[in-house]
Amino acid sequence: MKIKQLAKGVALAAGASVISFSVMAADTIKVGVLHSLSGTMAISETTLKDTVLMMVEAQNKKGGLLGKQLEAVVVDPASNWPLFAEKTRELLTKDKVDVIFGCWTSVSRKSVLPVIEELNGLLFYPVQYEGEESSKNVFYTGAAPNQQAIPAVDYLMNDLGVERWVLAGTDYVYPRTTNKILEAYLKAKGVAEADIMINYTPFGHSDWQSIVSEIKKFGSAGKKTAVVSTINGDANVPFYKELGNQGVSSEDIPVVAFSVGEEELSGIDTKPLVGHLAAWNYFQSVETPANAEFITQWKAFTKNPARVTNDPMEATFIGFNMWVNAVKQAGTTSVDAVEQAMIGQTTPNLTGGMAVMNKNHHLSKPVLIGEIQEDGQFEVVWETDGVVPGDAWSDFLPGSKDLISDWTAPVKCGNYNTKTKTCSGQNY
Repeated sequence: MKIKQLAKGVALAAGASVISFSVMAADTIKVGVLHSLSGTMAISETTLKDTVLMMVEAQNKKGGLLGKQLEAVVVDPASNWPLFAEKTRELLTKDKVDVIFGCWTSVSRKSVLPVIEELNGLLFYPVQYEGEESSKNVFYTGAAPNQQAIPAVDYLMNDLGVERWVLAGTDYVYPRTTNKILEAYLKAKGVAEADIMINYTPFGHSDWQSIVSEIKKFGSAGKKTAVVSTINGDANVPFYKELGNQGVSSEDIPVVAFSVGEEELSGIDTKPLVGHLAAWNYFQSVETPANAEFITQWKAFTKNPARVTNDPMEATFIGFNMWVNAVKQAGTTSVDAVEQAMIGQTTPNLTGGMAVMNKNHHLSKPVLIGEIQEDGQFEVVWETDGVVPGDAWSDFLPGSKDLISDWTAPVKCGNYNTKTKTCSGQNY
C-alpha cells in the first residue's frame, strides 16, 4: 500500500513537473525564423537567421517584451519553395509562434502567403522584391521596385549615359516581374526594343561563359551598355568570376545588381569587379553612429570580426524594432491588433534617417547606389535626398497603375482599384 502511494506521489510530482514546464514554455513570446540554412540560398539567408537571433538576444537583455522573454524557433526550408509553406504551417500550428521573420526569394514568399493568410499569421519579409502584392498578414521591409530598380535605371541612364540594356535574372517571379516593369519603363523612356536584351538562368547556375560572351557582343554595338542584374543566390559567384575572366570591366559594361551585397562579395575576389554597382537602401560603409553601433553588435554576436553587414539585415533590424514597438503599443501579440499598430510606426534606420511604415505595409526608405571596392565594401556614389515611400503596385504596368494598397479604414484592402472603387482581393 505504501509502495502504491509512493508511486502515485511520484507520478503526481512528475505530472506537476510537466505542467509547470508547460506553463513556463507558454510564458514566452515565440519568434519564428524561416530562412534557408542549406541549399542555393543559404549563402544569403543564413545571415538573416543570425540577425534575428541577435535581435532576440538583445531584446531579452532589455527585459523581453510584455513581461515575457522572446523564444526563437528556427526552421530550415532548405531553399525548397514548397517546404517554406510546410514549415510556415508547422510554425503557426505546432510551435504557435507569434510572428515570423523570413523568406528571401519571392517564390518562397508566394509559397508562404496562402498559409499565413489562412492561419492569420504575421510575416516580416526583409528583401527587395517585385511589388505587385500587399497582404494584411505581411509587412514588406525590403525595397519595392520604385525604391531600387527604377532609381538604378535612372542613375545609369542620366549619370552614365547608358543606351543599351541587359536585364539578366534568375528564372523566377521576382526577376521576371521586375524586368517586366523595367522593360515597360525603358520603352516609356524611348528605348527601342532592339536595345533591350533579357536573359534568365536557373537557381544555382554555374556555367556563365556563353552568356557573358553574348553580353559582350550585345555591348559592342557602339552604344553605352549596362547589365541590370536580378541574379539571386550562389549563382552570383561564378557570374562575377566569369565577368573577370572575360575582362568585362565596369568602364566597358557596368553591372548594377539588386541582390548582391557585402555578404555575397565576401566570398569573391573583388579586384576585377571594382566599379561595378549595386542598388540598395543600406551599405555597411555608411558612416553614422547607429550603423557603427550595429556593426559592433553584429561582430560581437557572431564572435567574428570579419563578418559583414548588408541591406536585408538592416531591413530585418527595422522590421524587428517596429514589431516590438507595435506589440508594446497594442499590449498584445494578437496579429490583428499588431497589424493595425504597425501602421505609422517609425524607427531609426542605420543610414541616419527614420524608417516609416506606411498604410500599404511598405516602408519609406532612402535609395543608395554603391560602387564595389577592392575590400568588398561599397562606396556610395548616389543617393536620394530623403526617403522614398514604397509603392506596392507599379505605375508602369497596365493592370497595376490604378491599384493602391491601404490597410486603414475605410479602404482596408491590398489592391483597391481607384477607378472602379472596388477591392478585388484580400480585405477585412
